[in-house]
Amino acid sequence: MKILLTGSTGFIGSNILDELSKKNLVYSIVRNRKYTNTKYKKYIYFKNYEELNKKIKKIKIDIVIHCATHYVKNHKIEDIEKFVNSNILFGNIILENLKKMKVKKFINFSTVWEDYNSIENNSLNLYSVYKKSFSNILKFYTKYYHNIRFYNLMISETFGKNDKRKKIINVLKENYKRNLVTSIVSNKLHLNLLNVEDITNAVKLIIQKKIMSGTYILKNNNYLSILKLINTFNKQNKFKIKIKWLSNKKLLEKIYPYKSIKSWKPRKSNITDVINVIKNT
Repeated sequence: MKILLTGSTGFIGSNILDELSKKNLVYSIVRNRKYTNTKYKKYIYFKNYEELNKKIKKIKIDIVIHCATHYVKNHKIEDIEKFVNSNILFGNIILENLKKMKVKKFINFSTVWEDYNSIENNSLNLYSVYKKSFSNILKFYTKYYHNIRFYNLMISETFGKNDKRKKIINVLKENYKRNLVTSIVSNKLHLNLLNVEDITNAVKLIIQKKIMSGTYILKNNNYLSILKLINTFNKQNKFKIKIKWLSNKKLLEKIYPYKSIKSWKPRKSNITDVINVIKNT
């Protein structure tokens, strides 16, 4: 299987690369030459989008997995151009070349923040507005290319190995390692956390099975109470996580009920898995 992967230097993309490159030929699109090392056995390096357009139309690909994005929760004016380039233009150039590359399936990652708190078309921030815009572009190409299957995967909070982002589980892990206090917005915070291993397994399932085109939700079956996580961790370990709770306001973000992928279930996303990630310092 020949796979074209974007965002292979990011958290989700790098884990997908590690797993899929075991049995497939994976082409990674990169913009920095420092990533053209032995890990990336096949790569497409480009300086500008005109060069990218010329290069990708020359290769034959079975599957495209589009993980690349520019993410900030609260944007600044300098993020606008990055949003356009990474979240719209980059993916659109690939979509335009799908037929020439003879692609059979296109897998895109988006965010539940497109429909924040389970309200349809209720974007949380400018980042999610751009992700929603690309989702709409994807709908156009779904009608334009009848022989290609398109998958738009909506994800929420994620965790797992090789995660360098400043997400809550990583902050807990780093502060635990350094014996520092972590401030958390509320002791009644509930998170829908998904292990990147479960995300990778969903991608593998789409690649292997005849699944209908569409928008799918990848989420945990259960919300995780941050208070329960901390209490469970501290009961099991001699050295404790130190927490400063800032409130007791109930915080639970509802997720829009897109359909699930048949026969996929999160198996690596329970409280024990989260604890193991924190302990693995």
